[in-house]
Amino acid sequence: MLHFSGEMKQLLGDLKGKAGAAIEIDNDCFYFNHEEVFPSASVIKVPILIEALRQAESANIDVNESIQIRHRVGGSGVLQVLSDQVIVTVKDLMTLMITVSDNTATNMMIDLLGMDAINTTIKNMGMQKTVLQRKMMDFSAIERGLNNLTSPADIVTCLKVINQGDFLTEKSRKLALEIMHAQQFHDKLSAMIDPEAIFVAGKTGSLPQVENDCAIFKWGNKTAYVAVLMDQLEDSYSGRRVISKIGKYLYDSLTTP
Repeated sequence: MLHFSGEMKQLLGDLKGKAGAAIEIDNDCFYFNHEEVFPSASVIKVPILIEALRQAESANIDVNESIQIRHRVGGSGVLQVLSDQVIVTVKDLMTLMITVSDNTATNMMIDLLGMDAINTTIKNMGMQKTVLQRKMMDFSAIERGLNNLTSPADIVTCLKVINQGDFLTEKSRKLALEIMHAQQFHDKLSAMIDPEAIFVAGKTGSLPQVENDCAIFKWGNKTAYVAVLMDQLEDSYSGRRVISKIGKYLYDSLTTP
């Protein structure tokens, strides 16, 4: 049990909405509705990244292959506003998908990898409550009741695959950490910490009434895995504020001798 578990439990319990969290630091842990299912929002892009790396390892895809931008969609990202003449590599798509949560890049990766292949890898990682059912910004699929789902426990499982074990090669894990460390959105878990003092590799996600974030924190020989998911929020700002406070608790715990 983490020494700040009481504070986090109160923060999450007092929130006006549904919240879940899973935090693991070495042999300590904190769980709060950690096996409940939530809309994944853009944290679903982390297992998509893992499948891209897995297919690159088996030479199914070439990360240096050049691709023309197509099928632009709105929401997060920069590809939607670039000219038709811009050419990107598969690695660029992977990077944009994570660092600026680019929805066009994500959809291009789903087309390249295959939705079935992504879901197979999700299950093979042991993510029991996670499923990719639609592309980003697919409003017709949403109207049909299709959503991308996950749980805090599943996301922590996913983060562990990136940082340890042999599901991916060491080279792939290193690239995944580099991409996630270059994350450009810092309004949640990393909002109240010193980014120069600690290594953070993360991925945020948001939808109306949904605020999510997940990250790997590293300081010295300490490593923390954290996933916080929120749904049915009355106030999204309050949700982001709670996630930021959890990030600060983690930061203080890891960096205090």
